[in-house]
Amino acid sequence: MALTEPRISTDFLLLDEAQDTNPVVEQVFSAQRGHAQLVMVGDSAQAIYGWRGARDVMTGFDGTHLTLSHSFRFGEHLASEANRWLAIANAPIRLTGSPAVRTTLEKVTDPDAILCRTNAGTMEEVMSLLEAGRRVALVGGGKTLTALAYAARDLKAGKRTFHPELLLFSSWGELQDYAESDQAGRDLLPLVELIDKHGVDVILDTVSRLSDEASAEITVSTAHKAKGREWSSVRIAEDFPEPEDPENLDAMGEPLPGEIDQAEARLAYVAVTRAQRRLDLGGLSWINRHPDGNPISWH
Repeated sequence: MALTEPRISTDFLLLDEAQDTNPVVEQVFSAQRGHAQLVMVGDSAQAIYGWRGARDVMTGFDGTHLTLSHSFRFGEHLASEANRWLAIANAPIRLTGSPAVRTTLEKVTDPDAILCRTNAGTMEEVMSLLEAGRRVALVGGGKTLTALAYAARDLKAGKRTFHPELLLFSSWGELQDYAESDQAGRDLLPLVELIDKHGVDVILDTVSRLSDEASAEITVSTAHKAKGREWSSVRIAEDFPEPEDPENLDAMGEPLPGEIDQAEARLAYVAVTRAQRRLDLGGLSWINRHPDGNPISWH
């Protein structure tokens, strides 16, 4: 469509989530400047899809910049937590919370939502909750996990798969070696471990037992898919890894804390700001002992 250089007949054109715009949408949108007023809305600190080619088109955009930094979703305590991650991500904005909302950071045993770093993490949470007899929903449904499970089945049978994340591998063993021994394959390791631990059939059966969100007692999501969503209480799952520096060890021979990747800081910022009333930092609690979690740097 973009190659036809379409003209959208309108006076105003709004681009939402502008911090994660794919190049085709950017091209079509920008081409309307000659006859329409262009409006972009987004949060550069929530740019979390760069790994798939998305771009923050607000940066450098020729226009009037207006900033909304006051949150009506949560209170001051959570705003301070958000500001910690914003500082780590080197974002220029800092948030203020709403005095009308009381948000606490505490252990939450029965959250409305659990947010995970990986698809494998969501499956582990879903399986645990189903075993406990809970009605569970998965944001986005189970299609992503079903596709990954079928791709794994093909690789285990020695057949190639057309799944975009796994199409470069000719066998399951090849994928295992890559995930376990190559630093670039670390993001695939949770999936490999999940399939090896439970098997494809268990994954498919688990997906078939999911409820829709309207009837579920609890919702599970990746942090990526949770963007734009909100729940009264949120727990962060345990699959957010603490960065380590293997080159520098403490007196006990353990790796010292490593540098926090800015993309991971932005994802953590998205995750912690989904809560309205209660947030359990859970798998991100390591930030409390990390040098970059020092409160002095929040402001």
